[in-house]
Amino acid sequence: MIRMSSIASLSAVRRVPAAINEPVKSYAPGSLETVALKARLASMAAERVDIPIIIGGKEIRTGKTGTAVMPFDHGHVLADYHMASPEHVQQAIDAALAARREWASWPWEDRAAVILKAAELLATTYNTTLNAATMLGQAKTVYQAEIDAACELIDFWRFNAQYAQEIYCEQPANGPGVWNQLEYRGLEGFIYAVSPFNFTAIGGNLSSAPALMGNTAVWKPASTAVLSGYYVMKIFEAAGLPPGVINFVPGSAGAISDVVLNSPDLAGIHFTGSTEVFQGMWKTVGENISRYKTYPRLVGETGGKDFIIAHPSADPQAVAVAIVRGGFEYQGQKCSAASRVYIPQSLWSEVRDRTIAMMREIKMGDPRDFRNFMSAVIDKKAFDRISAYIGDAKQGAKILQGGGCDASKGYFIEPTLVETNNPAYRLLCEEIFGPVVTAYVYPDAKWHETLDILDRTSPYALTGAVFARERSAVREATSALRNAAGNFYINDKPTGAVVGQQPFGGARASGTNDKAGSKSNLTRWVSTRTIKETFVSATDYKYSFMAGE
Repeated sequence: MIRMSSIASLSAVRRVPAAINEPVKSYAPGSLETVALKARLASMAAERVDIPIIIGGKEIRTGKTGTAVMPFDHGHVLADYHMASPEHVQQAIDAALAARREWASWPWEDRAAVILKAAELLATTYNTTLNAATMLGQAKTVYQAEIDAACELIDFWRFNAQYAQEIYCEQPANGPGVWNQLEYRGLEGFIYAVSPFNFTAIGGNLSSAPALMGNTAVWKPASTAVLSGYYVMKIFEAAGLPPGVINFVPGSAGAISDVVLNSPDLAGIHFTGSTEVFQGMWKTVGENISRYKTYPRLVGETGGKDFIIAHPSADPQAVAVAIVRGGFEYQGQKCSAASRVYIPQSLWSEVRDRTIAMMREIKMGDPRDFRNFMSAVIDKKAFDRISAYIGDAKQGAKILQGGGCDASKGYFIEPTLVETNNPAYRLLCEEIFGPVVTAYVYPDAKWHETLDILDRTSPYALTGAVFARERSAVREATSALRNAAGNFYINDKPTGAVVGQQPFGGARASGTNDKAGSKSNLTRWVSTRTIKETFVSATDYKYSFMAGE
């Protein structure tokens, strides 16, 4: 027999635990977390994982495989991953559509419970595994892995659950005798989630944010982050995510997208990657628009040419630290990494010298050595591209520090500072996605003109920072650069957005600015139905004004 108190609890309005940011571990020498992580790094480096495709909860091994290697020791294979054929992609779509029927009918609180359990599993059981996979497979230092693979992903999952609750609680006003309701439905079809190599957390969020709102997904992880992506998928499974809600499909991006973008059931794309690829997807969707059952939602965060501009009143040391941390952490492979800086002539010599002094102290190498500030870039393609930009700088500008490139064992590129006197120089305009920062020195009297130059120089508008002690300069820069950055920082580096504190995303060629880690992103994954219930229906078609005088 069910007691009345039990019935009451089952019918209660439930609320998720209040979201708080996951504390960042210090990894001090000899600490418990350091000992545990180093042990997992050693064991994982000795493994060679066989990574399957996961469709509808079933592991599939095709025999056609790629390898995941250590970027800092590219002869060391960490995993073999099975690549999906077009037939497997269609199977993943079918599995997502089948799973949607039940998943979309679940109360939102039960979907949130799965995501919240995933967060707790990552904070505890899976913490060292996902951090180690990110360090070894994506060449992140311990700190960069911790703030990404652990803290940011946990924050995404916790805060998204809270934001979902807020969305579902938003209801319209009611008139006399009428009850108005909004129903937030998952989209009809499936979501295509495409994640990059540079943030483990992004893969976990791109796939799960739509799922939280009642959707199902086909997730294509970056081949250079497939190891960490696989462990994220295992966390979903351990958290109780039903089979088929998220389908893990590594393989050729072009081959997978050809099938997905031609499916009439495509309901949305959740993408982080290059501007060129996202624009190509958008074009294909536009060409196929008449074949889709619904208009697909397109959500993308793409490239950046992120800036730092210093006013003559700026603190030179603060600017120099922002250049080093903002430009060279994780080898400059953050969408938000500082890539171009504008420094007044009066501060340049001090900012330059302080920056170079710090750069000369930077240690670069294996991330398992916690003394290293940097490691290798992600792969040979990235190495060749960045090296070519450095080669251009040797001919068309002035390299003040760094410029060395060595791919003999790992894909290592020294942190590099370039100076140019041409505000239209290509290294100030084009996305490099590597540890190269280009400086343009402007006359102090041309602060206003330089703001305009900065705004017009690049097609991107992701992140940027202004440094100034004078509040009037901060106000002017904030206004003049209103559209130049979706995340704008005052007296801080332009990287390190925290979920729940600085929702992330940019506009112009940098994406749709739907702000990952915010309520506005989650609203893109629901289709709203308005329901009006009239308690006493009208029984006469006539209105009172129609009565005679």
